Amino acid sequence: MIRCIVVDDEPLALEVLELFIARTTQLQLVAKCGNAIDAFKVLHDQHIDLMFIDIKMPGISGLDFVSALKEPPSVIFTTAFAEHAIKGFELEAVDYLLKPITFERFEKSIHKLLKTRPVEQVNANDHTYFKVSGRLIKIFHADLLYARSVKDYILLHTKSGNHLVHMTMKYLAELLPSPIFLRIHRSYLVNRSAIDQFDKHNVCVGKEIIPVGENFRGNLDKIT
Repeated sequence: MIRCIVVDDEPLALEVLELFIARTTQLQLVAKCGNAIDAFKVLHDQHIDLMFIDIKMPGISGLDFVSALKEPPSVIFTTAFAEHAIKGFELEAVDYLLKPITFERFEKSIHKLLKTRPVEQVNANDHTYFKVSGRLIKIFHADLLYARSVKDYILLHTKSGNHLVHMTMKYLAELLPSPIFLRIHRSYLVNRSAIDQFDKHNVCVGKEIIPVGENFRGNLDKIT
């Protein structure tokens, strides 16, 4: 899990990022801080991997605060002022989110972060934690048969039952290890070892017949 804090003097901005973090499996919110002083205390007392911080705040700005840290965590700046972007990247920030922040743009920042932290990704293990009804549930890759998108949710079909999680299929495909899981349709991702038979139109996982999307037929070559 990537332990993170949010630093912003606007309560609404804190609430938005708290919601987005709750929807993101790899992130764990450790603290919300209304100013840089409170954030410094958290950084001093706890291990933090990622800090979301507003640039323009009363007292110490986000830019000045990050500049003053000897060993800052990974940083994603948030602000309503686009002109600060260049300075933010000069501080080697992971990304820069312009308010109002959408979840789609937030996801892109996390994808960018994960690419720089391969050892932190759960893909190197034999399981992934998913946030289901506010709880983190460990699902072993060998037990996950296939996944199906249902609007803004993903239905995970496992050997022991089904789980509904809030994420996109694109995000799930990047989260799970590609040698094990194949995207065969815009709405389906399957465990390669769970496939019993297939042709260019359908894949069979047990009694389930899953359609193969025309744009994903090339992935069938990876089954054998």
